[in-house]
Amino acid sequence: MSTAYLAMPELFAQLGLENSNLAIARFIQLHYLPPQTSIANATFWTLSQRRFLDECLEQDSEWCELVDQLDSRLRRH
Repeated sequence: MSTAYLAMPELFAQLGLENSNLAIARFIQLHYLPPQTSIANATFWTLSQRRFLDECLEQDSEWCELVDQLDSRLRRH
């Protein structure tokens, strides 16, 4: 595991998404994650994005905390 600090813009870049603060806020505003849906199973991800998110959580990777934060933010609608 890397000791580098990772932030939400890096996660969005890793997912292949625009990663400016405005783009992140807009993404979160436009996408909702229902309570019963795992973040990796959300319909708005591509297959490769789903795999990445699933692997992050399964392997408790360096991205795991950010994925959890994004999960939480996507449920606050």
